[in-house]
Amino acid sequence: MRLLVLLAAALFLIAAHAQAQVYAPYDGYGEYDGYGYDDPYSPYPPPPDYGEPLQEPREPSTRIGRGTIVIATREHTLIYTTSAGEQFAYPIAVGREGKQWYGTTRVVSKRLHPEWRPTASMRQKNPRLPEVVKPGPANPLGTRAIYLADGLLRIHGTNDPSSIGTNASSGCFRMYREDVEELYDMVQPGTRVIVQR
Repeated sequence: MRLLVLLAAALFLIAAHAQAQVYAPYDGYGEYDGYGYDDPYSPYPPPPDYGEPLQEPREPSTRIGRGTIVIATREHTLIYTTSAGEQFAYPIAVGREGKQWYGTTRVVSKRLHPEWRPTASMRQKNPRLPEVVKPGPANPLGTRAIYLADGLLRIHGTNDPSSIGTNASSGCFRMYREDVEELYDMVQPGTRVIVQR
């Protein structure tokens, strides 16, 4: 009987420890309901239809220029114009009302398989958040992160692909895994980023 009690206690501790390592995508307000997508490191489901994709390169506006990322917040779209003038458009998630930022900045660095470190204010709103989430399926930044000059905003992947096309983040710009990996390979530090309403 004593052995049975010890075995049950050991199983309980193992289950509690395993559950403590699973983090849902951070939504900025602190309630976790599970992230609804078990493995963001595998291919995502097809993105929703956001209209006609750009079929061929267009000549960029001279006001914006080549080698620039333009984020159209209302349209939930990120457009990257290469230095050669080729354009790539991607659906994105943007910040919620009150969490959006507009202006001009630049890419300062990039990280492959980034760690996520919730800010002090995020952890105050949700004390269950860890100090750091290591790379892996539970990481809200996904497999790539592109850091912008303000130090807090990022263009990154997500462990919640259903949020793409919505106002869902605490200010960052979320992309499907395949899209952020493609963009990550193309952009370099110094790339200009224009965030429009």
